[in-house]
Amino acid sequence: MDQDLAITIGTTARAAREQMGLTRTDAAARVGLVPPVYSRLERGQMLPSIPTFYRLCTELKVSPEEMLGLTEPSHGGKGPRAKEDDTPSLRRLLYLARKLDGEQLEALLQVATVMAR
Repeated sequence: MDQDLAITIGTTARAAREQMGLTRTDAAARVGLVPPVYSRLERGQMLPSIPTFYRLCTELKVSPEEMLGLTEPSHGGKGPRAKEDDTPSLRRLLYLARKLDGEQLEALLQVATVMAR
C-alpha cells in the first residue's frame, strides 16, 4: 500500500466530509462502507477500491484529481462553501438547503427570517 497516497485520500475525504457537515457515519453510509472501515480510510490506514473511490468522490463532491492530491482543493458544488469557523449545525443546514427546490428553499428562508427576529 502507498502510505502517502492513503493519507492524502484520507485527509481530503475528512476535509470534504467536515465541509459538508457530515458525521463519519453519514459519510460511510453514503459511500457504502461500514463506519469502522470508513474511519480507517480517513485515517490513511487503507486505500479504497476503484468503485469505492468513485463513490467517495461523488458523494463528497471532490474531483478524483483533488482526492489524489494532484490539484489544489476546489470549492466545487453549488453556491458558497461552508467556512472553517461555521458550526457543524450550520454546515449541515447549508448542505441540506442546497438540496431543496425553489419553493422549499423559499419556505426555509421565511421560517429562518421569522426565527431570527
